[in-house]
Amino acid sequence: MASQTFIISSSITFVQEPPPVLFEELAVVPKNYQHILALSFAVKEINEDPQILPNHTLGFHIYDSYFNAKRTFHATIQLMSTVKKFAPNYICNIQNKLMAVVGGLDPLTSLHVATMAPKETLQYAGILSLLLHFGWIWIVILTSNDEYGERFVQTVFPVFSRNGICIAFIERSSKFTTITDSHERLEKGSQIHEKVSNSKANVVVAYGESYLIVFLRWFSYLSKHITNKQKGKVWIVTAQMELTSMVYHWETDIIHGVLSFTIHSNDLPGFKSFVKSRNPSNTKGDGFIRDFWQQAFGCVFPDPALDKMDGDVCSGKEKLENLPGTCFEMSLTGHSYSIYNAVYAMAYALHSMCSSRFIHKLLVDKRELNFQDKHAWQLHHFLKGIHFNNSAGDKISFDHNGELVAGFDIINWIISPNQTFHRVKVGKIDPKGPPEQAFSISEDVITWHKWFNQVQPLSLCTEHCNPGSRKKMKEGEPFCCYDCIPCPEGKISEQRDQNDCDKCSDKDYPNNNQDACIPKAITFLSFEEPWGISLSCLASALSLITIMVLGMFVRHHNTPIIKANNRDLTYTLLISLLLCFLCALLFIGQPGKVTCLFRQTAFGIIFSVAVSCVLAKTITVILAFMATKPGSRMRKWVGKRLTNSIMLSCFLTQNGICIVWLVTFPPFPDTNIHSFAEEIVLECNEGSVTMFYCVLGYLGFLATVSFAVAFFARKLPDSFNEAKFITFSMLVFCSVWLSFIPSYLSSKGKYMVAVEIFSILASGAGLLGCIFAPKCYIILLRPELNNKEQLIRRKS
Repeated sequence: MASQTFIISSSITFVQEPPPVLFEELAVVPKNYQHILALSFAVKEINEDPQILPNHTLGFHIYDSYFNAKRTFHATIQLMSTVKKFAPNYICNIQNKLMAVVGGLDPLTSLHVATMAPKETLQYAGILSLLLHFGWIWIVILTSNDEYGERFVQTVFPVFSRNGICIAFIERSSKFTTITDSHERLEKGSQIHEKVSNSKANVVVAYGESYLIVFLRWFSYLSKHITNKQKGKVWIVTAQMELTSMVYHWETDIIHGVLSFTIHSNDLPGFKSFVKSRNPSNTKGDGFIRDFWQQAFGCVFPDPALDKMDGDVCSGKEKLENLPGTCFEMSLTGHSYSIYNAVYAMAYALHSMCSSRFIHKLLVDKRELNFQDKHAWQLHHFLKGIHFNNSAGDKISFDHNGELVAGFDIINWIISPNQTFHRVKVGKIDPKGPPEQAFSISEDVITWHKWFNQVQPLSLCTEHCNPGSRKKMKEGEPFCCYDCIPCPEGKISEQRDQNDCDKCSDKDYPNNNQDACIPKAITFLSFEEPWGISLSCLASALSLITIMVLGMFVRHHNTPIIKANNRDLTYTLLISLLLCFLCALLFIGQPGKVTCLFRQTAFGIIFSVAVSCVLAKTITVILAFMATKPGSRMRKWVGKRLTNSIMLSCFLTQNGICIVWLVTFPPFPDTNIHSFAEEIVLECNEGSVTMFYCVLGYLGFLATVSFAVAFFARKLPDSFNEAKFITFSMLVFCSVWLSFIPSYLSSKGKYMVAVEIFSILASGAGLLGCIFAPKCYIILLRPELNNKEQLIRRKS
């Protein structure tokens, strides 16, 4: 098989002559020379590998786009024309077949003729992930002033907004096209630089062609209001942009700490040796190296036509590895790595095409195999199915849309004081991994701009609203600009920058800073707390006194003073008062089902017995006095039958009310979560409030009747007349329970229970003291008055 040559044309931006600008000291440093070397290195390896394209030679042409779409179109038509004449689609006397074109750096000059391109949506997602990771929500966007810059804005703006990122403003930078507009462009660039520098946004996302970096470095140099200490920014640049130098006097401080998205690259075995071997004196066929050498090292090669030469003479022994990174890098950049892989992809596609069934059929038919009869578009089918591992060990493949399946590296640009340029890989975007692991960043490795003093920068329109406050939007401004106001009472915000404050659950309450919920303390009137101890001691003391009085009365049960006042009623009253004091203890302690069920009903029934005893005593006194009158018919009513009837009827009425209460809607244990902000009160829910007040109302009715009857009989002429003492006791009793109602209703939680206990003890103590204290006084201290003569004596 005859040896044939495939031609790969590469459109690479390599400015051999400087475009017209305003500075005499301007010099073009063609850093993109590395792209040429990557292309040449790939072709060299392929031609030396007998396994890829045996008996075929791969060649290439290089066309300079000069950042200009017009020149790109011109070069494209030239590729399809004869060598000597500009006649599209007319090719003759040419033995080498053009099969593919590798595009340049910039979308404007490469996408016009591209049929396959890297996936940009992954890069957009990476920028968003980077912004969200560091909390940069107030940013500036700087783009090229073309359709691709506009497409970038239209794509990312809604996505950024949905994720809480605001754009302070968008600036579009145009490149130089003619000498006449250079002043205007530079003036515009200066204004952009000053606007960005004065902005509160500390993060600038730059999207555009590679030349944009050059203008970024010119902007600060040309700014009219430049200061010695420029405010630093975090620049995030996209993969299309490369660090390029075009002048000697340019600003490097602005690019220190840049975070750059670059196409994933790796070190290629033998590439550095290949680069080091390049020398103007022994490199044939390289039409770029002499210009590159002169511009990179600032020297000139001798020209026999000139008598005198300006500047240093190039010796050819200069070392590429000694050049600063801003001029030339020995390590492969992402763009050069992509060119290398693109050439290999073409070669493997040609290899697949050579091995196809179509070629096999030609050989079977003994037809001559001539690749000049093949069309370039037939290569697309094989290119889409290509997948291989390059010499660096990376897998190269395309998806079903013809897009390169490759991730991005996040590179930190570092400029040392001696102008040495370093690239440090600080993160990556891996499309092959799980979505939650596609983005990764090592923030501790990042070197920030010196303005930030190596503290992670913030980029906010408004400082964060701390926990305990919420955001209040400012009318007419973006949603990232807001005021911070404290949360209202009873609400919290646990995180920064919350739009609204949240209520705690019913079992929690806000802390003082209103940034967390604290579990409410569970409380009830216990025997251990001061109120519980005081009331239980008081109840115990009154119970003990009642027992002592009862014992005294039992001991002196045959004395006239005890006999005269219905001994059985006295004992019943004392026992009921004792039970009243003891039932107060049911209200202390953690409420349970049994205690809640019986404490109010027990209190109501026992107190009704006590008050009915007082009522019976009073009625007995009145009837006894009336029965002493001659011919009175009241004698038949005096006796135990009447008192028992009174007591029984009063008891049964109250008992009936309590039974209805327990059957219909009984009390039950409950938790009160609303009375106190910091406490959950365990209490007894009375069930039917109506029935509760019916019990109290009935007691009030009995007390009122007793008071009225006692008041009527208070002046009866009897030395042992209890009516005046009962009157006073009922006055105390009624006063206590009348004051109980407002006190009870105005109290909350366990203090309501304490009020009721105190009312029970106070009213019981009033009955005990007012009725029995005079009798105890006579029994203990004036026994001479405890005789029959005193019983029958009348007032004078």
